[in-house]
Amino acid sequence: MVATLGHHFFRHHSRLVVSIAVLTSGHEWDSTLDSTARVCLSGTFVFLISYLWPCWRKPGAFPTVGRGGPVSAEWNRSVEMSMQCETTAKRAGNGDMGFFERYLTVWVFLCIIAGIVLGHVMTEPFQLIGRMEVAQVNLPVAILIWLMIVPMLLKIDFSAMHHVREHWKGVGVTLFVNWAVKPFSMALFGWIFIRGVFAPYLPAEQIDSYIAGLIILAAAPCTAMVFVWSHLSDGEPHFTLTQVALNDTIMIFAFAPIVGLLLGLSAITVPWATLFLSVLLYILIPVAFAQWWRSYLLGRGAESHLNRVLKRMHPVSLAALLATLVLLFGFQGDQILSQPLIIVMLAVPILIQVYFNSGLAYLLNRSLRVAHCVAAPSALIGASNFFELAVATAIVLFGFDSGAALATVVGVLVEVPVMLSVVKIANKTRNWYERGGAAAG
Repeated sequence: MVATLGHHFFRHHSRLVVSIAVLTSGHEWDSTLDSTARVCLSGTFVFLISYLWPCWRKPGAFPTVGRGGPVSAEWNRSVEMSMQCETTAKRAGNGDMGFFERYLTVWVFLCIIAGIVLGHVMTEPFQLIGRMEVAQVNLPVAILIWLMIVPMLLKIDFSAMHHVREHWKGVGVTLFVNWAVKPFSMALFGWIFIRGVFAPYLPAEQIDSYIAGLIILAAAPCTAMVFVWSHLSDGEPHFTLTQVALNDTIMIFAFAPIVGLLLGLSAITVPWATLFLSVLLYILIPVAFAQWWRSYLLGRGAESHLNRVLKRMHPVSLAALLATLVLLFGFQGDQILSQPLIIVMLAVPILIQVYFNSGLAYLLNRSLRVAHCVAAPSALIGASNFFELAVATAIVLFGFDSGAALATVVGVLVEVPVMLSVVKIANKTRNWYERGGAAAG
């Protein structure tokens, strides 16, 4: 399936493929792994064998939390599926946008102001926080990132992956866009705009770091907000849950190699040990802990107990995100004040890649006659980014005051408005999509 989609993409986008080949020619990729990296990688494989494999082989290994009930064994292979999906989504959906999520861009702007002011007024405390490191990991940031990520991962039910075959076309398209197109298209747009168009207006010493941040941002698909986007587009909730669980599984293995590959192709030094350490700290450990905690909560009080904990943890996660952003902008204040247009220039490749990848996923689903209620969340998952993980990785690899960290934060800044626009486009074009003969996925 992925091979078929790759052939289709190459036929219609061969110029893009050739451009990537030309731009990356002549660069060497250092694939040397030291002992620390090998230990982290070994731990990752142990996790797959001991935890995720039972979920895949035995759907009942973990309790399923789908609020709409189990998915039917056979789907109606007609346009009626879209109507059924819409009904299911409305019955199962608890993804209404909260007050914080709706105005996330406003909060980020406020964090920019607060961080810059506090960074100037409280210089010593910020420098002290910056020095609190162990093995290149800043401890306060690590705690904040875990508080951000764990509640999001707590929502993921890996046992939902056995539903993959019921929406195999939509899943195939999303995987293709997420892992074979999005990171590489972001790297290409970064090279074009950051190294090309905007290079005369950017600090030369930070250009590589900006590109690194963009690559890190695009290397992992979103885990939490996609449930909101899916609900707003009347997406099929079981497809969304399945796709997120599958993406999170792949992310454990693919995130570090993809980031390392693209950094190497961009002639940026790859700190492999630190990169794999970030995977261990911010993907592997949080996923394992969140799934253990989820199983424990479901065992004690079924879904209602899990939902109560999620409700309590939600403000903690949001506060951790805001605190992390304030710290980042405290260190980035001088750079932003001296060149405020940097944020606008970094936003350009991010915006282009979102519309490019969502449009590609949407059109591929339509050409494969996938139901709109699957195609819409497929396009949204294909375009969105796991910005919490990106921010954490950029800080670990390049530091608080790096261009990479700033680039990932710009991703947070534009996330809500641009994804809401993609939701609106998907909803507005539904009639056009279904006239193309979408049947089942």
